[in-house]
Amino acid sequence: MRNKTIFAVLFAACIIGFWVFENFYTPATYTNPVEATDVVLEDSNLLPRSTTGDIVFHQNFVLSYSEPHEQAEWVAYELKKEHLTYDDRERPYFIEDPKVQTKSADWRNYRGSGYDRGHLCPAGDRRFSEYAYNETFYTSNISPQDRDFNAGVWNRLEQQVRQWCKKYGDLFVVTGGVLENDLDEIGEEDVDVPRAFYKIVLNTEKNSMRPVLAFLIPNVESNASLDTFLVPVEVLEEKTGIDFFEKQPKTWQDAHEHIVSTTGWDF
Repeated sequence: MRNKTIFAVLFAACIIGFWVFENFYTPATYTNPVEATDVVLEDSNLLPRSTTGDIVFHQNFVLSYSEPHEQAEWVAYELKKEHLTYDDRERPYFIEDPKVQTKSADWRNYRGSGYDRGHLCPAGDRRFSEYAYNETFYTSNISPQDRDFNAGVWNRLEQQVRQWCKKYGDLFVVTGGVLENDLDEIGEEDVDVPRAFYKIVLNTEKNSMRPVLAFLIPNVESNASLDTFLVPVEVLEEKTGIDFFEKQPKTWQDAHEHIVSTTGWDF
């Protein structure tokens, strides 16, 4: 009888402990030596609309988290010439994002799945400081990517964006997976696997006449030229349900969202 009582008490303690963990556990965070709190954007009016209402501001990027899909629907950030360093950084562990109210998915969902933990804001764009680099390893900034896609065409696009920044100056970038219904899922938290990823690139240099570039790339490897994946911004808006430049004047949107043009961009 005594053993049964002890077992019952231990079982109840485990249940209570699990409930406390689920409801009050606060994930670890990376150390910020600067003690800055919010991201610095020169023009916050470029931020897309959030369809979820869960917008998270980090020092080096902003994201909108989709709890049903367990990943960001978009990540937005500025890329400046001074960001483009080749400092050698030690890769940290992936950890949950402490600023996501519903908790971002645990990295273990990806283990054994066959998919990479694909960065949305690339770690390579944030080598200019240890903290900026580490922030990209919050699990809110990753999405399941085919390994050959991640190391291939997606990596080529990331490198191309850095080359454009060197050549043309400051850029504003928005990126994410196309989050739809009935996607394949991985892990205990049912992290959705996007069938395609998108990236929008805007040259924010004063008086720049370069058109907005919008890429839509299936989540598989491809040797095709990057410009073959260009689509109008409005196509991405239709597929994602996101209004990417909602705060811009209608005249601006009409001029930039309905066309595909590479004028002024060197591929």
